[in-house]
Amino acid sequence: MATRKEVWLRGETIPNISPILQPAANALLEAAEEIDIFLEDFPASRLWKRPASCASVGFHLLHIVGFLDRLLTYADGKSLSEKQLEYLQSENNIQIETLPVLQEKTITAIHQTIEKLKTYTDSALTETRYVGRAKIPTTTIGLLFHAAEHTMRHIGQLLVTVKVVKTEH
Repeated sequence: MATRKEVWLRGETIPNISPILQPAANALLEAAEEIDIFLEDFPASRLWKRPASCASVGFHLLHIVGFLDRLLTYADGKSLSEKQLEYLQSENNIQIETLPVLQEKTITAIHQTIEKLKTYTDSALTETRYVGRAKIPTTTIGLLFHAAEHTMRHIGQLLVTVKVVKTEH
């Protein structure tokens, strides 16, 4: 069996993305690939199982979609819409959506985020942006790197949850 190289070790670059944002794009691409790998043969009936009261696989997928949308909104210097706030509130609720639908939505959100990275100029990366109602100051680049970092954090949690839930009887 051939060893799979992580995206950042392949030496590939995504056209039209600033070299400054390439590491964030690589992390996002890695996340999309790992979702497919980790969820291969995952029993859809266990999508909402919460081992040891931890977040479910379904939650991680919903949350990635939601926070990427929210962080990009902040990176664009905007406030969240009512729809985004409603989505945030619904992330903790068991949803009716199926595993294939959630998996596709999550991978689509990741690829849309990578496409959005192409729209940021290097000069815009240090612009001050504000997060939440408290208007916590940060920068555009801080939000974009947090989008990649937070995605990978949930991918790690997803991996562990998938392994635990698959082995439960």
